[in-house]
Amino acid sequence: MIFNDVLENVKLYEAGKPIELLVRQYGIKENDIIKLASNENPYGTSLVVQNKIKSIVQNMFRYPDDSMYELKKSLSLKFNVNDDNIIIGCGSDQVLDFCVKAKCAYSSNVIMSNTTFAMYEIYSNQVGANILKTKDDLHNLEQFKMLYKKYGADIIFLCLPNNPLGECLNRSDVYDFLDEIDDNTLVIVDGAYQEYASFKDNSKKIDPYDLISKYNNTIYLGTFSKAYGLGGMRIGYGIACENIINSLLKLRPPFNITNLSLQAAIEVLKDQSFVDDCISKNFVQMKRYEDYVIDKGFCFIDSYTNFITIKFDDTIKSCYIFKKLLENGIIVRNLKSYGINAIRVTIGRDFENTKFFNVLDNILLKISSKL
Repeated sequence: MIFNDVLENVKLYEAGKPIELLVRQYGIKENDIIKLASNENPYGTSLVVQNKIKSIVQNMFRYPDDSMYELKKSLSLKFNVNDDNIIIGCGSDQVLDFCVKAKCAYSSNVIMSNTTFAMYEIYSNQVGANILKTKDDLHNLEQFKMLYKKYGADIIFLCLPNNPLGECLNRSDVYDFLDEIDDNTLVIVDGAYQEYASFKDNSKKIDPYDLISKYNNTIYLGTFSKAYGLGGMRIGYGIACENIINSLLKLRPPFNITNLSLQAAIEVLKDQSFVDDCISKNFVQMKRYEDYVIDKGFCFIDSYTNFITIKFDDTIKSCYIFKKLLENGIIVRNLKSYGINAIRVTIGRDFENTKFFNVLDNILLKISSKL
């Protein structure tokens, strides 16, 4: 059977390894496994959300409100935008998909950082777009500008903060960059980890209202999967000027969000104290990782997210560290597929991080004994 030619260039997205895999492959008890691979909120889901979900499961036979009125109204109040400025997606990556399909076609140019969220490239390849990457792994706006001035672009992806590395541009630098971009180029500002970045450093904060008021060619993407603790509910959103949203809505399938997901998102927006507490704990634990890495003589990328990228020297291979951690019931993300000798570790709870340090200590001790 013959399929669309562009699929030959599409790579499958490699999700973080599930807990169930370690149970099957290594015979480790589920309760002994620590997952620090997918940047989920390790503190779980707000009790307010859990109690609400329990009260509505009997209505699962009903289709959800396809207008998503209540969630849009909550988001509009939170960000001081109109309901017409919002689109809801099955995760923010579904909104990404809408953006690419709405703006790009075969041979369109898209610009992104050399190392960034893999779905940018996957969605672009699905429509046959030309992918232009900067040379640097970290976001380098001068290199973005060079590519843009030379080739032009239908879409520019800015991941702020950047996944999988964790760095984040200053808001002022982003706005200076946007000043030089043509109105017909859609700039996607992916703010999946913005709650963490703005907590750590206000100069990194991208306010959706401010962004779309200044630049009518931008869309801000947010998600409930990270700081809000709803990764399993698969719900995100996009905020942009009305004409962009109207175009994206033409690509949205009906009932793309479940009743449970809608209610969970609505309720968690009412429990900001839960979110703030999770973020605060995240950076307390982040400091432990930074101190640990410095003590071991490794390098890390200053992170504005809920994960940290630990880079190794030539004497230690990330593939080996990744495998040995798996064997000990700890799941992290190996960045070898990005061409980087590093692992990405989600910042877990106190006892999870302690176990990570202890296990990695033992792995490193065995490596040093062989040198």
